[in-house]
Amino acid sequence: MLVENHESRLDTSIHMLFMFFSIATVWLDSKFRVVDVCLAKPWRLFYASRTPAQYVVEASPSLLEKVSIGDELIFEK
Repeated sequence: MLVENHESRLDTSIHMLFMFFSIATVWLDSKFRVVDVCLAKPWRLFYASRTPAQYVVEASPSLLEKVSIGDELIFEK
């Protein structure tokens, strides 16, 4: 998970340069609500959430089958 100090579109953007496989990207706001999701494809220069986010989760593409915009995620140790 990528963590920023505040919600932002620019600071939570990612790139896929030099990547050879797709990943699920899930952006969360400060309350861990999903604000955007996408399948990030290799060699793309820029991905950003539609609305400001504070956290970015990068995972296997299958994650996109399990989360939707508006969901609230809970992280446990």
